[in-house]
Amino acid sequence: MLTRSQPAAFFDVDNTLLKGSTLFFLGRGMYQRGFFSRKDISAFVLANLRFRLTGKENRNEIERFKDAACSFIKGHQVTEIEEIGNQIYEEHVSPAIWQGTVSIAHDHLKKGESVWLVTATPQDMAQLIARKLGLTGALGTKAEKIDGVYTGKVIGEILHGSAKATAIKELSKQENYDLNDCYAYSDSHHDIPLLETVGKPRAINPDTLLKVKAFRENWPVYDFRKARRARKIFGPLIGRIVSLGVLISPRRWFRRK
Repeated sequence: MLTRSQPAAFFDVDNTLLKGSTLFFLGRGMYQRGFFSRKDISAFVLANLRFRLTGKENRNEIERFKDAACSFIKGHQVTEIEEIGNQIYEEHVSPAIWQGTVSIAHDHLKKGESVWLVTATPQDMAQLIARKLGLTGALGTKAEKIDGVYTGKVIGEILHGSAKATAIKELSKQENYDLNDCYAYSDSHHDIPLLETVGKPRAINPDTLLKVKAFRENWPVYDFRKARRARKIFGPLIGRIVSLGVLISPRRWFRRK
């Protein structure tokens, strides 16, 4: 009889682990390196936006985004994109990471639990992020490669919505995870199928619909945006108060006498 392995924790990436979109950071970095034109990146951003707004219901938008998701690496060597991916991680991805989310992930690792990223981002980039953060691994959208070159095509489905739930079910069979003991974290209502697949769903920086769902289901909610907003509002004010305090402190007045 097989014994169950330690529980796993599954993390969405965009706006859950990062402030923003991994694909946008990747596209921006490649644009800065002259890989494609402003028109190309504009078309990709539009496809990304339309997919996020309507892609769950609209099959045409799913196919459009599916074409756009890996088209910008078409014709490039896998090793070339890996090298650029490392550079883009340091330049754009690393500064955008929510450290609070990373702390949660590392708490799971300290307990001997596996931590997986689950994202629509191309799997190679997702695995790079997981590796940089010391996580177990990543599930992402699979880009087709032939003879070490990206074809620009997607293998299977974009890892979005219910596809994420299917992916962690398959992984759990391979790794012998009991999903009732597992955790999942996301910011988006599109990931409710993922969250409902595990026994311990969590919301991080939730959108409005996910916040309502989490409230109704009594799911724990982490919102790292609040602390960020507070620093923006009160940080400069505190700095001015401290500076004023230095100016009028008794020590300063004593020295003037």
